[in-house]
Amino acid sequence: MFRISKEFHFSASHQLDHLHEDHQCARMHGHNYIIVVELAGKTLDQDGFVRDYGELKELKTYIDDNFDHRHLNDILEEYSTAENIAYHFYTWCKQRWPETSAVKVSETPKTWAEYRP
Repeated sequence: MFRISKEFHFSASHQLDHLHEDHQCARMHGHNYIIVVELAGKTLDQDGFVRDYGELKELKTYIDDNFDHRHLNDILEEYSTAENIAYHFYTWCKQRWPETSAVKVSETPKTWAEYRP
């Protein structure tokens, strides 16, 4: 299996206001998010790629236009946890690139969430 991945960055605020008021994530706060999209294939295309990295620019545009310097509670229908953000981006990517195999999200240098079916 061949696997490729590409990393994207954005900054945004969110609030997990369904949590108990003493929970640190119940307060509005922000992160410098890292999104890593992974694509996989058993074979390569005629150019030797799983998918040309240049085609993933559409994801950067989507992030820049809809997520960067935004409040995620206003954008996402589900709680804006890293797990749900990973699922959101996985679903978005899978609709465009069937080779999408996973999406990872980091909120801090020490934490990662991943959606992989």
